[in-house]
Amino acid sequence: MHVSLTHATAGPLWHDLSLEVHPGEFIAILGPNGVGKSTLVRVLLGQQGLTGGSCTCEARVGYIPQQQMFPRDLPLRGKDLVNLSTKRGRADTYLAQVGASHLANLRVGTMSGGQQQLIRQAQAFAQEPELILADEPLLSLDAEAQRASVDRLVSHPAAVVMVTHAVAPVIDHVDRVLYIGPHGHALGIPAEVLTSDTLTRLNGHRVDVTTIGGRLVIA
Repeated sequence: MHVSLTHATAGPLWHDLSLEVHPGEFIAILGPNGVGKSTLVRVLLGQQGLTGGSCTCEARVGYIPQQQMFPRDLPLRGKDLVNLSTKRGRADTYLAQVGASHLANLRVGTMSGGQQQLIRQAQAFAQEPELILADEPLLSLDAEAQRASVDRLVSHPAAVVMVTHAVAPVIDHVDRVLYIGPHGHALGIPAEVLTSDTLTRLNGHRVDVTTIGGRLVIA
């Protein structure tokens, strides 16, 4: 697996970003709306070009896209969609892996947002990925389902790059954080990046980072 960005620029969003993803590590991409977090995922997928620098993504990728509800009249069941991502007959394995066996014969258009998220997780795992790219995969999931989803990603042997606004479920598991703000970016272990001084500099206004009851709070 070789996944890297070298002095990458996707103007006008972010500039001179260098990142190498190591096998098995978990990287969280954080930051406010509109700074180009999803753009970074699209660059790694080869769906969007750079305006400067380079990107290499030589890995088998499993992709969990940002949530968009399936059409209600889509005539496909949960296992049908997962079978499109794997060898026929193996959908049940990946649905069971994400706790969604009960969704196998349910039409995806009738599923709740949280149920559809589980189908997308199963599709990503069905790729037998070396790298999982996940764009807000915790949306529409309750707290328990968020924890379970993060645990599945952490226990998977693939490297994970996850865009998320839900910091609490991932903070104890990530190896590194890439924080993208309107005024630059920072990459490092959470304790180095998620500080009041760093986030204030990257956002251009005061940001306070505190710990309340053992939980990180960014305000």
